[in-house]
Formats: sequence, C-alpha cells, structure tokens
Amino acid sequence: MLLWIAIIIAVLWLLGLLGNIGGGLIHILLVVAVVVLIFHFLQGRSRV
Repeated sequence: MLLWIAIIIAVLWLLGLLGNIGGGLIHILLVVAVVVLIFHFLQGRSRV
C-alpha cells in the first residue's frame, strides 16, 4: 500500500514538474514520496 502511495506521489510530482505547476508543492511531494519509500523498505526488512 505504501509503495503505491509513493508511486502515485512521484508521478504527480513528475507531472507537476513537467507542467511547471505548483511551485514549492512539487518538491514537497517528492520529499513525501521518498520518505514513504524509505519507510516502506525499512518496514519490509524488519518483517523478514
């Protein structure tokens, strides 16, 4: 689930970056996507 959220946020960030829409919000989305991905990988490793 977290992986899908990160992918959606990253796609929205990329679309916003290419469309030049949103200003600083675009970079906040990227940071959120990276944090969600890191959290996902850390959570996955602790379960194994």
